[in-house]
Amino acid sequence: MFDIIIIGAGPAGASAAIFSAKAGKKTLLIDSDKSMTKRAWIENHYGVSEISGPDLIEIGKKQAIKLGTELVNSTVTNLNKTDNGIEVSTEDEKSYSAKHIILASGASVSLAETVGLQTKEGSEPRIKTVLDVNSQGETNIPGIWAAGTCAGVSVHTIITSGDGAKVAINIISELNGERYVDHDMLK
Repeated sequence: MFDIIIIGAGPAGASAAIFSAKAGKKTLLIDSDKSMTKRAWIENHYGVSEISGPDLIEIGKKQAIKLGTELVNSTVTNLNKTDNGIEVSTEDEKSYSAKHIILASGASVSLAETVGLQTKEGSEPRIKTVLDVNSQGETNIPGIWAAGTCAGVSVHTIITSGDGAKVAINIISELNGERYVDHDMLK
């Protein structure tokens, strides 16, 4: 069983995976390779003068893997709440279980709607529906969280990546029983 499964490896999902793996949580990142960031050219990201969306996504996945995240390339087809957590099924007929799930599915909320997660009208251009989450990123189903565009934050990659980190830190804090802070020092 994983501590955290993250669905979507765009900026929100990869950022969540980086934080959760670095915190020592058993982390699985499932990616369908359909991120809208793959079409982006980015010149407004703090600390990066310019980068293509595909490069940003690949770097994020590599960082997460380097820190211990397991990566599966597949599409999630179902989520099922169990007594021990949540079971995730993929299109290649595999299943994984975790205590917590982070949906970081970009503009897509179709999976979330099929499992009974509450949605609301989106505020970003061309984003009609988002998941209804609280300020911590929690949905109406315990153990299922959301981050990034699908959770109603701005589509800008710097904002979605920060939201992914925020949600991961909130889950890590819950798992640890105390507020988690991650600061490295210069070596």
